[in-house]
Amino acid sequence: MRKSFAAVSITAALALASLPAQASWQDTLEEAKGQTVYFNAWGGADNINDYIQWAADRIKDEYDVTLKQVKLTDTSDAVNRVLAEKAAGKNNNGSIDLIWLNGENFRAMKDNQLLSKPFSQSLPNYIKYIDESARQSLTLDFGTPVEGMESPWGMAQVIFMHDTETLQNPPKSMQALLTYAQANPGRITYPEPPQFLSSTFLKQALYELTAHRKALSQPVDSVDFDTITTPLWGYLDQLHQVAWRNGQNFPSSSEEMMRLLDDQEIDVALSFDISAASVQIDKGNLPDTVRSYVFDQGTIGNTHFLAIPYNSGANAGAQVVANFMLSPEAQVRKQEPTVWGDLSVLSYDKLSENEQAQFDDLPRGIATLSIEELGKTLPEPHSSWVDALETEWRQRYAQ
Repeated sequence: MRKSFAAVSITAALALASLPAQASWQDTLEEAKGQTVYFNAWGGADNINDYIQWAADRIKDEYDVTLKQVKLTDTSDAVNRVLAEKAAGKNNNGSIDLIWLNGENFRAMKDNQLLSKPFSQSLPNYIKYIDESARQSLTLDFGTPVEGMESPWGMAQVIFMHDTETLQNPPKSMQALLTYAQANPGRITYPEPPQFLSSTFLKQALYELTAHRKALSQPVDSVDFDTITTPLWGYLDQLHQVAWRNGQNFPSSSEEMMRLLDDQEIDVALSFDISAASVQIDKGNLPDTVRSYVFDQGTIGNTHFLAIPYNSGANAGAQVVANFMLSPEAQVRKQEPTVWGDLSVLSYDKLSENEQAQFDDLPRGIATLSIEELGKTLPEPHSSWVDALETEWRQRYAQ
């Protein structure tokens, strides 16, 4: 009897200990009802916009929260808007309630105290499904500690695309890409900075070309930028001479690169979306002979997040949205290759057998690489490298 009583006491104590957290989230749900959440998110891909609208419909039905996407061409525009509101003393009911961001934009908001108090580690789905030890980028966003100020939403990795009808053996390193461009003038290009994929292309090249890889994890002002980047500029000087349009013009985005690939103007396109080729093939925008691939030494990958500005007028609603985006339902749909194909941030081991089966049963897509095929994921340099590389690029190459 004593043993049974002890077991009951422990169970009761555990139940009582969980009540404040449950009550707190219930309060958040009640407060969120009827709120409108203005979600600032990059709006450059129709399939991603469609996914956000699907989530908005589900969130409205389930939680009586209205999610409205404000489509951005550059996330820094939203960061600057919050900064301007703070300078003007608009500390309540700001124009932005939730932002899709990472990297230098997160660092800028954190450094300028533009973020809500830590919230992500209190979200029920974060507690249930996220394993912070599984991936460093869940807790370090381009070298900046997350500290609960943003909630992980998805993972991405750079992939390249080629049409197997015209290019059977694509170049699988930066040096091989240059060699191919020199042998095939006008057939290789990359997006123009400051487009985020262009910055990633520069970082990918720098990672492969520099002899000082460890320095990339440090703030850029703490290392010898000129020495570290000299091989990059020498490489680009050579590439631009034989690039598409002689390196005088550059595509504006991954979407434009895929259009150029479809029109057979270029031979290699790139994306930060591992299912981009499958999505565009499904839509009829690319031939079904296009396939994805990665470089032999790996490609850069990262985690992207949702953050709440400090002056959000719908903080509770924004938390409800972030929590829904971490649900298996939302993450499974997001990983469907013809919906988005974005890699899930959820820990597979924390899922139930039924939830695991839903991920296991996902179709891969005709041109989508498996986790094994994606190979090695290279870490993002410290976020301060983005602005430094873009500034130097403009000084050297901007028309």
